Amino acid sequence: MANYILKVNGKTHEVDANPETPLLWVIRDELGYVGTKFGCGIGQCGACTVHIDGVAMRSCQLTVEKVAAKNNAVTTIEGLSANGEHSVQQAWLEHDVAQCGYCQSGQMMSAASLLNQIPDPSDADIDAGMAGNICRCGTYLRIHAAVKTAAGKVS
Repeated sequence: MANYILKVNGKTHEVDANPETPLLWVIRDELGYVGTKFGCGIGQCGACTVHIDGVAMRSCQLTVEKVAAKNNAVTTIEGLSANGEHSVQQAWLEHDVAQCGYCQSGQMMSAASLLNQIPDPSDADIDAGMAGNICRCGTYLRIHAAVKTAAGKVS
């Protein structure tokens, strides 16, 4: 066990964890940000997606030691917008994207990262940016439409 300082959602947290503990478990179990979900545990489904310095990454594949050592800023779905006012969150509601909702935080975090990098994405950009985010309910057409709508709202 070791002490680590993490910057999550704009706040500094001190955690005591095994160096190899996945960031996902520290976020959920130690810090209480439960919007980030466990899906597959091997970085293939996208349910655990968070932003590391603004880039979408799979938190199940990052160790607390590596993130803390680089002093990275971590953003979870709870930190995307305090009031659900982010363009991606609004577009998700507008297009009634969620069914079971399990994958949605990861989907939204990937979409927000994509739009930060490419504010006016093509269909191919959206396909590439959202690749690896699995939706068990199959709402891919609504997800795609929501990303397009969010792109129109990004200022």
